[in-house]
Amino acid sequence: MAESNFVDYVKICCRSGKGGKGSMHLKRMKYNPNGGPDGGDGGRGGNIYLRGNHNYWTLLHLRYQRHIFAEHGGNGGRDKCHGTDGKDIYIDVPCGTVVYNAETGKYVCDVTEDGQVVMLLKGGRGGLGNFQFRSATNQAPRYAQPGEPMQEMTVILELKLLADVGLVGFPNAGKSTLVSALSNARPKIANYPFTTMEPSLGIVGYRDDKSFVMADIPGIIEGASEGKGLGLRFLRHIERNSLLLFMVPGDTDDIKKEYDILLNELRNFNPDMLDKHRVLAVTKCDLLDEELIDMLRDTLPDDVPVVFISAVTGMGLTELKDVLWAELNSESNKLQAITADDVIVHKDKDMSRFAMELADEGEDIEFVEIEDLEDVEYDEIEDIDEEG
Repeated sequence: MAESNFVDYVKICCRSGKGGKGSMHLKRMKYNPNGGPDGGDGGRGGNIYLRGNHNYWTLLHLRYQRHIFAEHGGNGGRDKCHGTDGKDIYIDVPCGTVVYNAETGKYVCDVTEDGQVVMLLKGGRGGLGNFQFRSATNQAPRYAQPGEPMQEMTVILELKLLADVGLVGFPNAGKSTLVSALSNARPKIANYPFTTMEPSLGIVGYRDDKSFVMADIPGIIEGASEGKGLGLRFLRHIERNSLLLFMVPGDTDDIKKEYDILLNELRNFNPDMLDKHRVLAVTKCDLLDEELIDMLRDTLPDDVPVVFISAVTGMGLTELKDVLWAELNSESNKLQAITADDVIVHKDKDMSRFAMELADEGEDIEFVEIEDLEDVEYDEIEDIDEEG
């Protein structure tokens, strides 16, 4: 994965700018020897913002940008001159980027919309010059404020793909073949496990020029939620999908058992994923006859729609698109999507899993166990307008 252009995990050290010092200056001129204080205020330090940009679909542009520092504020000067403000830094990220503190694993913020701007680190305020401290009883103050210190945090930017339908299945279940049959995407297809090493998106055309986005996720194996295979790396990509399409080959000994294993892995990774709508597709049905298909229907789960398909021959693909479109546009699914946007809850990283994920990325990091993460204080993360 080190040579792949699909980068969904980046570790960056960010630092805002410190505020400039206020000036301590007394005005002395030939015809005004007691001009009084005229020290100006220091400028504020630069802020660091995250900005959603739909033109990016991975974090590749940030892969080798390990340090992002904002400018410091300028110091105040004589004649009440204000120090220059530090230049703000905007980090463009693809929509669906989640930010975690790299030292504690605590959730920091989330960027989901194009143009959304989130303040990551706030620059320090500039100090007041001695002109601000003048009064009737203190007409010549000989002191000024220093600027506020900068803020620094090492963050993990984690991309979670935004798609309507996410494919869930074991390796060689026919996921990539289905995406290539329904869309113009051309993922790698071969007859060996883990052919797909990175997620890919395909736009599936539907009737009346309608369409939806389908995400091809690398295969999941039993124990993926514990780090086996590519589980920890790619399970997060189906957290944002509106609908989950489970795919099990028709020549499997026990289709329901494989479906339950996949369901259990999602439950162990994130129990909230079981609230999503699900559809079960039995693939490679060109190897089965009608009598065997009728026998299999009685052994399949009753709580999900089931479609028998063959991406090679085109069998059942139209029916599958009808079922997916109906589930995506059902009232319960729309209500669930609205509720998820309003009360979405991001869980902090499990530090044991977090270390394993970073190890997969080649990061050499030692973690310190923190017993109570609630004692860790974070500056308020706020959404602001582009002009704000």
